[in-house]
Parts: sequence; structure tokens; C-alpha cells
Amino acid sequence: MTRLVLVGPPGAGKGTQADALSEKLSIPHISTGDLFRTHVSERTPLGEEAKRYLDSGELVPDTVTNEMVRERLAEPDANDGFLLDGFPRNTKQAEVLGQLLGEVNQKLDAVIQLEVPEDVVVNRLLSRGRADDSEDVIRRRQQVYWSETAPLLDYYRDILIKVDGVGEIDEIASRVLDALRDRR
Repeated sequence: MTRLVLVGPPGAGKGTQADALSEKLSIPHISTGDLFRTHVSERTPLGEEAKRYLDSGELVPDTVTNEMVRERLAEPDANDGFLLDGFPRNTKQAEVLGQLLGEVNQKLDAVIQLEVPEDVVVNRLLSRGRADDSEDVIRRRQQVYWSETAPLLDYYRDILIKVDGVGEIDEIASRVLDALRDRR
């Protein structure tokens, strides 16, 4: 069983790595962004609530996000492990995740931090060419990430694995898999 959380700043390649690792480890990649899109498109009660915040440019409250994750982790494909991407985003969400897993006598195996220098992620995001991706906006999102996530990294320090997130997709995935094997 493999229960993982993937963290890293915007542009670190979390989604790309989560897809690669999910396939290699045969566990579902659970992304909060995907959960939001699914719930909104299916017009679930949680999706309708999330949409109100998303439409106004606000963060979806933890209570809504926590419930979406709780429902997703209860699905059969997550019984033998999962890879969370985008959750938990803060220590309050981490506490909720711990409670959810504790209710079914499970715990996280590792939190993988993709380490990528700020200039590299800024350049990656600028090269995507999105209208809302000015250098100032990107650097601000990096600051928000670090202010929210630094406490999370400390919270998970006992199971935190830092991996160099610069390189080819398969090369980085191999580093993660090697680090997981070394930890066992």
C-alpha cells in the first residue's frame, strides 16, 4: 500500500509527476483541481458550493475541499493507496486528512516535496504563455505557496522526502521511486 502526498510550488511539475507516478505505482492520482472540475461539471451540491467561490476568484473553503477529498478517498480504487496532489494545502487540511485516514486505520506513507528553484518555475510558467501568468503574478503565487506550505512541510517532517524536481519527467519519477524504496 502506498499513500502519498505530492507538494511543490506552482510550476514544479506536480501534475506531470503525479500522472507518471500514479501509473508506475498503480494507484489513483487524486488532484483537488480535478475534483473541483468534476463536482462543478456534474453540478453536485459540493460543486455548486465550490463554483460560487471559484467564480468570484476566492479559494474554495477547507470544509468543501475536505468533503470532496473524503468522498474520493472512500472510493474502492483508493483502498490500496493514492497520490494526493493539491491536498492538503495547509496544516488544518493535514489534520483532517490524518483523521480521515485514522478512521479506516490508515496513515500516509510519505510526503514528497519536489524541489525546484524559483527562477526555474517562473520560467516554466512564463513559457506556458497564459494571459494571467505575468512574472509578478507568478512570483506572488510562489510567495503564497511558501507562506501556506512551509508549516505543512514542518508538520510532515517525519515522513517528508525531498526530491530534486529539475530534469526529464522519467528521471524525476525515478528519483521519487528510488527515494521511496530507500525509505522502506
